[in-house]
Amino acid sequence: MTPPTMLQTAQVDTFDLSPMKKNIINLSSNASNGDVKFADWDKFDFTPIRESTVSRAMTRRYFQDMDTYAESDIVIIGAGSSGLTAAYVLGKARPDLKIALIESNICCGGGSWVSGQLLSAQVFRKPSHEFLDEINVEYEDEGDYVVVKHAALFISTLISKVLQFPNIKLFNATTVEDFITRRDEVTGEIRVTGVVTNFTLVTMHHDDQSCMDPNTINCDVVLSSSGHDGRFGAFSAKRLAEIVKPVKDFNGKEIPTATKSSDFQLHNMRGLDMNLAEKNVVKGSQEWFPGVVFAGMEVAEISGCNRMGPIFSGMIVSGIKAAESVLNVYDKRRAQNEKCYGGRTHAT
Repeated sequence: MTPPTMLQTAQVDTFDLSPMKKNIINLSSNASNGDVKFADWDKFDFTPIRESTVSRAMTRRYFQDMDTYAESDIVIIGAGSSGLTAAYVLGKARPDLKIALIESNICCGGGSWVSGQLLSAQVFRKPSHEFLDEINVEYEDEGDYVVVKHAALFISTLISKVLQFPNIKLFNATTVEDFITRRDEVTGEIRVTGVVTNFTLVTMHHDDQSCMDPNTINCDVVLSSSGHDGRFGAFSAKRLAEIVKPVKDFNGKEIPTATKSSDFQLHNMRGLDMNLAEKNVVKGSQEWFPGVVFAGMEVAEISGCNRMGPIFSGMIVSGIKAAESVLNVYDKRRAQNEKCYGGRTHAT
């Protein structure tokens, strides 16, 4: 006897062998005004569902993602225009790497949902328009610059492209509260090897609630693009400047932090100069602290260059340059993490 092709073992409320109806909703219509009908609304209904099914569908996937990305290859802090651009470039260039994208707001995109002074049209200087071509965003060509009709068109397109990569997971409404660090046992240099996270609403209430401990994500390289405005603006730069402040041991002797990490400091962003700012932010999109590459306006807080104002070419090219920098330091930082205490060789 031929064996069955499917064995139903799970308990079900109903068992319907009739084929699923298709094209319940049809958005094409040649009807005249007043006779347009996209569905038979008198008979319309959704498939049945139990509330617990929805809960399980959400929580199972979210906690599976948390488990998967607890050991990431790259963590990107900030899903604004530069962070998302970097995520796109990295996701496309290295599909073998796990990339966790962390955004403190519910909605990612940073300030790119509107242009200057809450206006709509978004300006990009050439040659940044080549990235717009890459992600298929239309624009008006004005010679030396191009204009996207609405900032939301650019950022929503970029978000949708990034989220389609199977190796990128967005954790929004999540804040980076601190860094995981390792001290080189030979040089004494401090290196970042991951991030400390919490839900943003928890982070915002540490002062009026009892202790609410965080979670962690280990990684080999962090790319920080947390901007310069708002409650969490330039968080990474500010926190790292605190981490490398000289400290003393129990005997009152200063503990050395060594070369690159101890040289890290903030130089604060200067006034608006579009021509200087965009160029210098792009050039400064690099590894400023061992294990941390910076992008976007957070670079201005570290380097002391000018702010760029309502123009977005520098932001996306900064993301491209930062992604390049991540790829160029990744193997070195991974090798260090494999050798040090608590390293990758012990990870599961």
